[in-house]
Order: sequence, then structure tokens, then C-alpha cells
Amino acid sequence: MVVKDTELPYLRRCVELATEALEAGDEPFGSVLVDAGGEILAEDHNRVASGDRTRHPEFELARWSAAHMTPPERAAATVYTSGEHCPMCAAAHAWVGLGRIVYVASSEQLTEWLKELGVPAPPVRALPVGEIAPGVIVDGPVPELTDAVRQLHHRFHQR
Repeated sequence: MVVKDTELPYLRRCVELATEALEAGDEPFGSVLVDAGGEILAEDHNRVASGDRTRHPEFELARWSAAHMTPPERAAATVYTSGEHCPMCAAAHAWVGLGRIVYVASSEQLTEWLKELGVPAPPVRALPVGEIAPGVIVDGPVPELTDAVRQLHHRFHQR
């Protein structure tokens, strides 16, 4: 499936949430959970600056969906996100049975950007969602917004 123009507002919201995370002193990631009818049910941004490195928005949305949605509702939902899920978030997404993922920037792109900036590799290797959760439909990157996400990461790491 290809990312449709009607989905760009959700992805722009993810970039806004990533900007909010950056402005709060956190790594710039943001995500929204959208039901089958196109309604935003929940949204969040990175909160790892608290010291808990598991406070990724995708992980929080997976937990929220498990508590508030039926299995069929989760399967029909889409998670839009500024960056491709990390392995932890991809696993959480698959374990709760969420549907499609649409991301602005891929893990591969982020890894390249961080290398360019001289940022040390994280303790968990960046892998494509398909290697962690092969049954999840994944679409991205979205070139129209990729540069905005790249700029947020540059701003964060050049502080």
C-alpha cells in the first residue's frame, strides 16, 4: 500500500509531536494512533529524557491500544510515526495486534543521520520493522516530510 495524500495530516501531526518532544528536551519522535474510520484515538511523543529509555511513543500507543481497543479494532488501526519503530516498539506493536505502520523516516535513514553527526550507536541495533514483526504492513519513508524529521534530529544532537 502506498501512503495517500489523505494520510499526510497524520504524519504532519507526528512531526509536530516530535517537535514538542525536542522542545521539551527529548529525542524528536512523535506518533498517532488512528482507527479504521480515520479518527485519532491517541498520540504521544518521546519521553526518554525522564531516564526511562522505554518511553517511546509507539510503545505507549501499543499499551494504550491493548487497554482501550478490541482485537479487531487494533487490527484495523494504523500507527503513524515520525520514525520507523525500533525493535522494542515493533515487537509491542505486533504483540498487541495493531495493524499498519506508516513512518516518515526509516531506521536506515536515522542510522545514517546519526553517523553523519558522530552520535555513538545505541545499545539496540536498528532493524526494519519487517525483521521483527514480519506480519505487520509497513509503509514509508515519506519523502515530503523526511527532511523536517532529519532537521529535528540534527537540532537535538547538535545541542
